[in-house]
Amino acid sequence: MAGLRAVCILGPTGSGKTEAALVLAARMPVTVINYDSRQIYADFPVVTAQPEPHEQAQCPHVLYGFLPTAEAMTAARFAELARSEIAAAAGAGRVPVLVGGTGLYVRALEQGLADIPPVPDDVRQWVLERMDREGPNVLHEDLAQADPETAARLHKNDTQRIARALEVFLGTGKPLSEWFREQKREGTGVTLCKVGVSATLDELEPRLKKRIGLMLERGAVDEVRRAWEHTPDRKAPGYSGIGCAELLAHILGEAALEDTCGLWFRNTRAYAKRQLTWFAKEQGVRWIRAEGFDRLPGLVRAWGADKE
Repeated sequence: MAGLRAVCILGPTGSGKTEAALVLAARMPVTVINYDSRQIYADFPVVTAQPEPHEQAQCPHVLYGFLPTAEAMTAARFAELARSEIAAAAGAGRVPVLVGGTGLYVRALEQGLADIPPVPDDVRQWVLERMDREGPNVLHEDLAQADPETAARLHKNDTQRIARALEVFLGTGKPLSEWFREQKREGTGVTLCKVGVSATLDELEPRLKKRIGLMLERGAVDEVRRAWEHTPDRKAPGYSGIGCAELLAHILGEAALEDTCGLWFRNTRAYAKRQLTWFAKEQGVRWIRAEGFDRLPGLVRAWGADKE
């Protein structure tokens, strides 16, 4: 599947990426392809802010809400799935439009992944046993000492990625962030037209607060409660997402709803800040503000013409 091309809309959570994709869908045949590591989970359409049914009805949406709570996703597997969906959209005469907020998934798709040596089984087992015994917050603190760059982009509840980063450091003697910097940049045969939705943290704050309120109105608490009824395993990867982890603590009687919402907002704000930092380093991004979305179809058509 060499020579694949896609539009990639990037930006922090709450900036309006779904709206941007739907602007394109109103002007051209589009398939929206998710690249958000939380919106892949079937049990959490509300908490992870997956596009609503009326939005998904406007054009095909793929890679949303397909993964069980107990199952993990890797960047390598995502890249394989996304390449297949890009090829399918192009084959159907549609414009593939990637929408999401997981920068590592975009990197895996566009540049490939670092060639990290296998980690010894005893190292992996030791890390997992510590995770079970001491919890992700303690291991995140260890990771912050060993690999502050990776720790800064990971949420403290993200057990899967914290464990992976620690085992890479312990098993190879080199931080995961350094492996990423040294990766070969030969490309993967995927060319992206990257369009960034620009918003400041101050602008995002009221939107994020409002969105959490709307999620609660739409049944976010019951959504997590239903997930817990059939997957009562706190270490299940689906619960590591922001909102899911905080609401689960509330459901288990560990925090009042008011305190839960405050922590949910603070963690969401911190995540948006990490995204702003990550995407600011992306090369070749055409940045646009929400009031300029009507320019998007022209930008995409011009990019397509340039590639002919």
